[in-house]
Amino acid sequence: MKREKNESDIKTKDPRRREAVDLFLHQHQLSLEADCEIVIVAEYQRRIVGCGAIAGCVLKCIAVDPSLQGEGLSLKLLTELMTLAYELGRSELFLFTKPYNAALFSCAGFWPIARAGDRAVLMENSRERLARYCRQLRMYRQPGEKIGAIVMNANPFTLGHRWLVEQAARQCDWLHLFVVKEDASFFSYQDRVALIEQGIAGIDNVTLHPGSAYLISRATFPGYFLKDKGVVDDCHCQIDLQLFREHLAPALGVTHRFVGSEPLCELTRNYNLRMRQLLEAPGDAPTIEVVELARVEKEGAPISASRVRKLYQQRQWSAIEPLVPPGTLAFLMHLAESERQTA
Repeated sequence: MKREKNESDIKTKDPRRREAVDLFLHQHQLSLEADCEIVIVAEYQRRIVGCGAIAGCVLKCIAVDPSLQGEGLSLKLLTELMTLAYELGRSELFLFTKPYNAALFSCAGFWPIARAGDRAVLMENSRERLARYCRQLRMYRQPGEKIGAIVMNANPFTLGHRWLVEQAARQCDWLHLFVVKEDASFFSYQDRVALIEQGIAGIDNVTLHPGSAYLISRATFPGYFLKDKGVVDDCHCQIDLQLFREHLAPALGVTHRFVGSEPLCELTRNYNLRMRQLLEAPGDAPTIEVVELARVEKEGAPISASRVRKLYQQRQWSAIEPLVPPGTLAFLMHLAESERQTA
């Protein structure tokens, strides 16, 4: 069993090795995703017969040659990946796989926590962690008949985000604001949280919750075992929203989920539509009403984080200023100066 370096190192330092891993995965209808940090490879007679990868706290790209299936190699690969993850200080682990593989991973101590039909299942290496997290959330329950929630990336926080939070807070007895935790964004999670905290100052009936692994980011949702991009996006929607409706929302008593309208990005627009279908449909968990608020505009165009990022790349400070709170503007200008000094 050999540990390979991350994808970029394989590609730049040993392209033949990278190609061999890629070829092996493609033979199993899988692919090596860009966020894979470390790949573990099993070889027999100088031929790859199995591999697995780590991306953050997610184990992925686990495949075994059909001739060796049933020999225990999958569990050996998984054990090696888990050991390596623990060595890296990552004890809370997840994996996404097809449902027919769930029994195999259950043997290694993983439990299913959400499922998208017969196409994907999310598992974690704890029977109690999700329930424990929900018990912690219950400490932040607030009284009232209308309890709202917003999940935002805020990459970075804009006056459009501020307006959305203000409008939702006015309509609710209390509002819970969640931040997407992943660091696949242009700005780091820590920076985004700090800007949100500054940006919502003065709105009293809001709780800002730290990011959670149970808010599944589209940027980090693994689609390596799903061939169709549309299927990947829908599986992400189902798993993310199932966790929210069945676990997070009941813990806080959430009755309404607020989103901004999406005139620019078709993918986000489709997610909002799917959200309404999945959260408002009758089911075992309480329904959640989805409230879509029209996005605020400035100078004839919607205020969006993507618009701010584009202007930031061009250092168009006069154009950025009317789109963001003072704290975000100061942060961007400081960041630009730091980049200039280190260039």
